Amino acid sequence: MKNRFILGIVFIAVILAGCSKQNPETAPAKDYFTLWNPCESLTALQEYVQDVTNPSSRNFIKVEDRIVTFDMDGTFIGELYPTYFEYNMLEYRALEDPTYKDIAPDDVKEAAQEIRDFVRNGKKLPDHFDMKHAHAAAKAYAGMTLSEFDSYVKTYAATPVNGFTGMTYGESFYKPMLEMFDYLEDNDFTFYVISGSDRFICRSLVESLGIEPNRVIGMDVRLKSANQGNEAGVNYTMGKEEDLIRTDELIIKNLKTNKVLQIAQEIGKVPVLSFGNTSGDAAMHNYCLSNPEYKSAAFMLIADDPDRDHANREKGLKMGEQWREAGYHVISMRDDFKTIYGNGVKKVDFTF
Repeated sequence: MKNRFILGIVFIAVILAGCSKQNPETAPAKDYFTLWNPCESLTALQEYVQDVTNPSSRNFIKVEDRIVTFDMDGTFIGELYPTYFEYNMLEYRALEDPTYKDIAPDDVKEAAQEIRDFVRNGKKLPDHFDMKHAHAAAKAYAGMTLSEFDSYVKTYAATPVNGFTGMTYGESFYKPMLEMFDYLEDNDFTFYVISGSDRFICRSLVESLGIEPNRVIGMDVRLKSANQGNEAGVNYTMGKEEDLIRTDELIIKNLKTNKVLQIAQEIGKVPVLSFGNTSGDAAMHNYCLSNPEYKSAAFMLIADDPDRDHANREKGLKMGEQWREAGYHVISMRDDFKTIYGNGVKKVDFTF
């Protein structure tokens, strides 16, 4: 009798345990956006994704066509500390790196000094400095193998960020934006990084996020094999033991319409979602919004939080008005983000 009683209790316990398990169909949805405040931009994104991933919706997008483009600097990694990562690294390379500063060409030093004057003294950068920097950067790292350059980027990225405590350059991701990646991937979107920065710098920085190199498009310099010399690639057969090295020849600065051209050439499909933060991303957004087959949307992040980041709120708000008029959704760092860089990171004064 006692054994039957015990078996009965065990049987009932098993039944109750089974009943207590949630049916997957009724389990609560995963909360992807723990670092966001309720906001228009997030609502717009979630409603869009729910619509276009619903097979019953007239706006349904096939999985293979769910292409998303993300700018990098200022969109999901900090750029205001005090300027772009690749600008900071060139300044270090030409003016401080003991292995290079004494042999740096004059035009490379000049570009690096203009970055320093901008950062430390508030001096305005010359017109079209993006191109001047691109040519200088091509020269500054010429002769490095791809693995040497990758190591150089990661070594510099491991240094503390000027203007913050508790963070290195390589850790300076906007944590709320990283939640976007998880959400979009889980809804079968494929995202690409489309940056004005050097492609191989971008690859080095996003590797820690698990972003594959073939999903990164950026500024490009010409490569060649180590023993190729001046021989054209079409006439030269690379050996098994040869490395690829960087040259000083700039191929493309990936800004504005150049971003669209690169997307068309390398991805071959018009994106359905696009994320950026400056006028350099507007052409990419417009290309997305012109998608002839699918419903699309574009988002601009504005740096309007001077308390947690080195931002100009007045300028950020003005840009927000401009982006709304252009038909883009606006993400406010101050209003929409619960945190920017995560716990333990604090904004401080710059030190020079």
